[in-house]
Amino acid sequence: MPVETGGSSAAHEVIPPPLASAPAAAAGLPPEAGAPEELIQLLTPEGERVDHPDYPLDISASELRGLYRDLVLVRRMDTEAIALQRQGELGIWASLLGQEAAQIGSGRALGPQDMAFPTYREHGVAWCRGVDPLKLLELFRGVSHGGWDPAEHKFHLYTIVIGSQTLHATGYAMGIQRDGATGDGGEAVIAYFGDGATSQGDVNEAFIWASVFNAPVVFFCQNNQWAISEPLERQSRIPLYQRARGFGFPGMRVDGNDVLACLAVTRAALRAAREGQGPTMIEAFTYRMGAHTTTDDPTRYRLAGDLEAWKLRDPVERVKAYLVRSGSADASFFDEIDAEAARLGARLREACRAMPDPAPLSAFEHIYAGPHPVVDAERDAYAAYLDSFDDAGRDGHGAPPSAAGPPGEPGVPRVAQARGTGGFGRTGEAR
Repeated sequence: MPVETGGSSAAHEVIPPPLASAPAAAAGLPPEAGAPEELIQLLTPEGERVDHPDYPLDISASELRGLYRDLVLVRRMDTEAIALQRQGELGIWASLLGQEAAQIGSGRALGPQDMAFPTYREHGVAWCRGVDPLKLLELFRGVSHGGWDPAEHKFHLYTIVIGSQTLHATGYAMGIQRDGATGDGGEAVIAYFGDGATSQGDVNEAFIWASVFNAPVVFFCQNNQWAISEPLERQSRIPLYQRARGFGFPGMRVDGNDVLACLAVTRAALRAAREGQGPTMIEAFTYRMGAHTTTDDPTRYRLAGDLEAWKLRDPVERVKAYLVRSGSADASFFDEIDAEAARLGARLREACRAMPDPAPLSAFEHIYAGPHPVVDAERDAYAAYLDSFDDAGRDGHGAPPSAAGPPGEPGVPRVAQARGTGGFGRTGEAR
């Protein structure tokens, strides 16, 4: 876990013990979070450390500062990406605002050998797996199909089809099971999905296969209360974690805004998977503070009062409060993290704007593992189409219509209009 060196505390410093057991002290969540005994919580919204008999967590001040750093930097990355989209630099962005603790906690619970299967919102987990945030921006800018190596980072490519990654994760888990790669020091798998995905057939099929074959996989559901505009009650009439019981494996609900609880519970579930105890479902009870994506307007379907109530449960502020309360960090540490976040935002902003457009023919690359006659034929046909613009100019017929842009778009730059209608050369230069 990365550790920021700012502040006065040394890595070996002892932090204050928990105040109470979580079942009696879990607080600060709405009634729909369930009875206190249902919710696993180790850090209250007020920044008080509590204990849980089933999920003890021994964590140093240095590790706590590292988690805080993760939370702040991931939030800044997300904020910068939203701004870039609003400025026309990204086509779309799926914000993780409010879900940082669920992603950082579970992401830091993964061992280097474990494999993660994300949706399209797991920017915090990508951070934990060492994926450069610029790779995420490339994807949402449309200049890459997902430019990281899943094997190198043990982090699969983003999955847009809702819930299908749970089947991929289950199959992968069955594979390492048959390879004998589990056990002490072995591998486990985690699959991320949202509350809306629990209504998908793929997810339920993955539950069946994982249960029947005792696959070493953790199903991590980020219940952010909304499947775009559909509320949770349209997905299930019982708490989501209880669904696991019907498939024959354990499930639990964790405070998804508590990075310590998410860390402890995910770590225990991964350990159980490696030990041959089969799958586990974790429901991280959290809230999507922003829009589903930047194309969404959540004010049309949810109340402002709910948003204000969840602001009091902010995952970043509760860790900051605990660091201050326990004397594990001082003002210089927080200033240093803020400065680092500002540098990260500037780097992402500048690098995103400087990203080159891909060559048009690159769309035909990496479709199959090797050459494919259909793809080759399509690529050759499109290359001939691009070359025809050059031929038209040489034949004296003038520039292609795309170079001047379609009618009715006076505010669109000519080069942008050309790109939108095929006005590119083979290597990507604007004609």
